[in-house]
Amino acid sequence: MSVLELLDKLDQIEILYEPIYSADGHRVIAYEVIGQVESENKIINIEKFTYEKDVPADIRAEIELLFVRKTLQAVAHLIDDFGLYIPCNPELLMLDFGENYFSMLKEIVVESNLSNITLVMTEHKFDGETNQLQHLIRYIKTYGVKIAFADVGSQTQLENIMLLEPSILKLNVGQLNYNLWGAQNHAFSTIRTLAVKMGTQLLIENIETVYQLQHGWKNGARYYKGPYLQLPQKKLHARDSLKERFRKECEQFIATEKKQLLHKYDEMKRLERVICTIVEQLNPTSMQNEKLLELAKALEDCAFRLYICDNNGFQTSPNISWKDGKWEMHQETIGKNWSWRPYFLLNIIKMTKDNQGELSGVYSDIETGELTRTYSMAIANEEFLFIDIKYDYLYEHNIVN
Repeated sequence: MSVLELLDKLDQIEILYEPIYSADGHRVIAYEVIGQVESENKIINIEKFTYEKDVPADIRAEIELLFVRKTLQAVAHLIDDFGLYIPCNPELLMLDFGENYFSMLKEIVVESNLSNITLVMTEHKFDGETNQLQHLIRYIKTYGVKIAFADVGSQTQLENIMLLEPSILKLNVGQLNYNLWGAQNHAFSTIRTLAVKMGTQLLIENIETVYQLQHGWKNGARYYKGPYLQLPQKKLHARDSLKERFRKECEQFIATEKKQLLHKYDEMKRLERVICTIVEQLNPTSMQNEKLLELAKALEDCAFRLYICDNNGFQTSPNISWKDGKWEMHQETIGKNWSWRPYFLLNIIKMTKDNQGELSGVYSDIETGELTRTYSMAIANEEFLFIDIKYDYLYEHNIVN
């Protein structure tokens, strides 16, 4: 469909409402609007059209405003009871510094309901000055209007998330696809961690299976939408239409997760008991290399490296490392300081005060690049033993995460 044909059919824009469900209330908390025009068995999505760079920006802006105006006029009297997600191309918004778009919002929606409006932007498609967009968004947000970033993933600029401070990050379910998880895990984990720190909520969209719903739930998403839940329709769905089904599925997710967490807890405690028993028997110190080698051999099933530090993080023993089927001693590591590592000194204090060991979170080892976790514990003479755990052991016992 050409631009001229689309302009001729603007009065035929069809508005669909896709419900967004919350994980806490198991009910519809908002609707995302979809605009489309059909011609010759081809459907044009209005939001996607507004990002077509080969179409003049003023025409795209006119079409976006027309669609949003039509949407708001249809449901503005209802949105004191639910949220409404509407498209907003930031490039088009900046043409007049948001004057037409925001004037329209204030004209149709009463000010007390502006907090129920969420503007959906695709951040990585914006080529303008982000600092200028930031000023505009800050102004809009003073009225309570929220900002959502769409298609968040590997193309998303983390600095833009921090600068523009969106309330919602929308992740396509492809970001949580099992087959792509290994390649995209680091990007998603970083985005999720940043969202938690900023108080930004995650919305998983295009959910097609219960597995995808569960995966989003397990990874901290608060909001969900997609064909598995409800297809977009011309009318608003009953807000409690899936409440019982969603609640039962969440109860199943909870039962499965609790079972897995209990298994992980038991395995971590088992690992801790094995290590502590052997350490108590051998009583190693940094001055007894032979005992360190003996300890390494006793922990061969689970460890690939061990060493000792003092309470300031200075290494007082050589590294005892597993390489090419045997244990090696690396004297050159003596004297290195590890206090720069996150939480290192805090863990030293906790081990000293609580008199118990610490199993770190998962991280990539500097030398091997493999995922590992480190078990650390206080020993004699104000020294601390660090044992790096093999990835194979973590995976086999389901304690990678």
